[in-house]
Amino acid sequence: MKRTEIDAILKQPQIGATVKVMGWVRSFRANRFIALYDGSSFNTLQVVVDFEKYDEEFLKKISFHSCIAVTGQLVESQGAGQAVELMAENIELLGGNNPEEYVLQPKHMTMEYLREKAHFRMRTQTFSAVFRIRHAVAFAVHKYFNDRGYYYMHTPIITGSDAEGAGEMFQVTTLDVGNPPRTENGHINWKEDFFGKSTNLTVSGQLQGEIAALALGKIYTFGPTFRAEKSFTPRHLAEFWMIEPEVAFFDIYDNMDLAEDFVKYLINHILENYPDDLAFLDKRIKDAEKNMKQEERRPMGLIDMLRFVVDNDFERITYTEAVNILRNSNPYKKGKFQFPVEWGSDLQSEHERYLVEKHFQKPVVVRDYPKVIKAFYMRENDGTEPGKETVAAMDILFPYIGEVIGGSQREERHDKLLERIHAQGIHEEELWWYLELRKFGGCPHAGFGLGFERMVQFITGMGNIRDVIPFPRAAGSAEF
Repeated sequence: MKRTEIDAILKQPQIGATVKVMGWVRSFRANRFIALYDGSSFNTLQVVVDFEKYDEEFLKKISFHSCIAVTGQLVESQGAGQAVELMAENIELLGGNNPEEYVLQPKHMTMEYLREKAHFRMRTQTFSAVFRIRHAVAFAVHKYFNDRGYYYMHTPIITGSDAEGAGEMFQVTTLDVGNPPRTENGHINWKEDFFGKSTNLTVSGQLQGEIAALALGKIYTFGPTFRAEKSFTPRHLAEFWMIEPEVAFFDIYDNMDLAEDFVKYLINHILENYPDDLAFLDKRIKDAEKNMKQEERRPMGLIDMLRFVVDNDFERITYTEAVNILRNSNPYKKGKFQFPVEWGSDLQSEHERYLVEKHFQKPVVVRDYPKVIKAFYMRENDGTEPGKETVAAMDILFPYIGEVIGGSQREERHDKLLERIHAQGIHEEELWWYLELRKFGGCPHAGFGLGFERMVQFITGMGNIRDVIPFPRAAGSAEF
């Protein structure tokens, strides 16, 4: 008999039908009731076992996370909590378990412990919910852009340019690192390397994305990016995925409109299609925060926080307005901010959260940041006073996590771009092709970057970004 997925049974139960299911045992109570899941749904199917049909030794082999196949008849459930259950007529053990040796147990396990057991952690309720949602967010990304006429562009993972200018890149080489070839002056001779030059893993697909946007009009990238930053915070990964739309003929205001509409679409997709997973994750957070001090808790429940984003129009302010609001706030006047608030300094998470959670009580878009703290490719605003130059950059700020999107109108003027490249000490020859985009048929254009894991972390409410990617890569950690 062909297998039927549990999700299909629960959505359209055919009472009286004989079905075959396969899955893993979440619990086995009183040698009679098996809660079976197969990954297709958050919910389990209750299997009712007539223990007199099976010998005791066989039933002992069915333990937590054993894998079984069950054939039987669907009947209306006699208990609360489920509409249908399966009366087992035949049980086959596909993969047994030794409960004494198995690293997972049906009890509370810390996120740190589960991170060390990443080959098993997706079997837990928490992580199965997280990774179903991760899949759904990725699907929604592609659907959003496809339905609006964007082209999906695969940009290089190996690159010879640094899009951010920060230098925190992983080098790619086939040279003998213990004895590399050298030039006459003793420097490494990269001309003998595989690509004939020094290359790295990309930190962003943006620059190549601009090439495509200036030919196809509107594109998006969605791929892996890498940052060799030795950070151990819950918000950083060395390998992560980025979504980066680039659109010709867009200005900063068009860019803000797109970004707001996009993130609301992603969140609404999960709210509408994954209510059971969200309800479980919401309850998990509330249970974990019961004994916390009020100031340590999240500003609102998970589902309330998602509704907070989709049900509000985002407030739009300039960086200068943000600084003025912060300097006039009670936390600033009482010295409660850890980081200084002054024009020319970047906003920190505590500042961003104050603007969102306390002052405006809605998501916030901040634009027109000081030129000195932003990347070389961002368009310099016209008419700013000397020493107070700003660029057409924007950040979207959410509750609890602060910045979730960063973007800008790109500098389309060749002379201005060349000036910024020189000012930041970037070698002009490395970006000759990027400069030529401005010389031949250039136009105003804009785009933004959304860290995929940051978005999944916000939607699932997980406290550490390493818990929303299947196999996290971070400083000192490259297991699995």
